[in-house]
Amino acid sequence: QLIHLEIKPAIRNQIIRELQVLHECNSPYIVGFYGAFYSDGEISICMEHMDGGSLDQVLKKAGRIPEQILGKVSIAVIKGLTYLREKHKIMHRDVKPSNILVNSRGEIKLCDFGVSGQLIDSMANSFVGTRSYMSPERLQGTHYSVQSDIWSMGLSLVEMAIGRYPIPPPDSKELELMFGCPVEGDSPVTETSPRQRTPGRPVSSYGPDSRPPMAIFELLDYIVNEPPPKLPNGVFGSEFQDFVNKCLIKNPAERADLKQLMIHAFIKRSEAEEVDFAGWLCSTIGLNQPSTPTHAAGV
Repeated sequence: QLIHLEIKPAIRNQIIRELQVLHECNSPYIVGFYGAFYSDGEISICMEHMDGGSLDQVLKKAGRIPEQILGKVSIAVIKGLTYLREKHKIMHRDVKPSNILVNSRGEIKLCDFGVSGQLIDSMANSFVGTRSYMSPERLQGTHYSVQSDIWSMGLSLVEMAIGRYPIPPPDSKELELMFGCPVEGDSPVTETSPRQRTPGRPVSSYGPDSRPPMAIFELLDYIVNEPPPKLPNGVFGSEFQDFVNKCLIKNPAERADLKQLMIHAFIKRSEAEEVDFAGWLCSTIGLNQPSTPTHAAGV
């Protein structure tokens, strides 16, 4: 991974120092880190190769990711976040589908987490790409914690389940196009909405789109002031719906924490399920499966 930054040498050296902490990260749910160095205006981060790429790329190929697969993804993300918090006292700060990597052995790992405060600050000055996964409290500039990562995970799960970024929510017509049958739309943006606006939507790579994209300030205002996204009724299991709802509570004090999520019925069921994650991934993206695939049942 190459990161091009216009920064002073002192800050550059601090970033390299902070990145060395990654050497100490040793978890099956965190992408392996081999080193970082600076050369020709770029910071190079050497990390484990994950041949399945990131889940945003997988999503483009799959259209939507099945609930059973997302159960295994949820387990890995929760365990990865728990490891970062308990062993290294850090939060991720940037959970989204493009930062969840997978491989043909059926492994699911987090990458690009915020071990370097300086790198985050420097990159924030370079581009504003990931704001749409930020929690309401973080967008408002108030104190935020690992609870913010849980919001980002919930939002990512809804996106991967329905096949497009879920803000603003799809109406019943769009849901019918997505799922091929009438689905109960739960869109809070209706004619009776007290905060009426023209529903646009952020630029997304998935699916046909007739609506204009939302401007970034509209999107951020929506996240802070409108009801949180949810999974449509009648398409997903009630346990999965409840799990996502608990991740997407706008008040971080009321939002479920990592310990509560780990014992949630959706996670317990997903842990018990035999799911051939490697087989699904390889057939979806056209990868050759290794001769001894690791089943994700033990994730």
